[in-house]
Amino acid sequence: MIARVVGILCVAGGFMLGIQGLNQPDSPLLPTALALIVAGVIAQLFALVRSWYLWANRTQ
Repeated sequence: MIARVVGILCVAGGFMLGIQGLNQPDSPLLPTALALIVAGVIAQLFALVRSWYLWANRTQ
């Protein structure tokens, strides 16, 4: 549950920073936004794999 919330917040924050970074092309906001989006996607994937793992072990 925590990984999903962190993933959602990172992706949302990354998109918000990316929008601001498009208005300021010389600022470091675009790479930061990309890193936040990637971190959010990784957190979501971790939560998905973890839930599959727990589901598989519960049914055995």
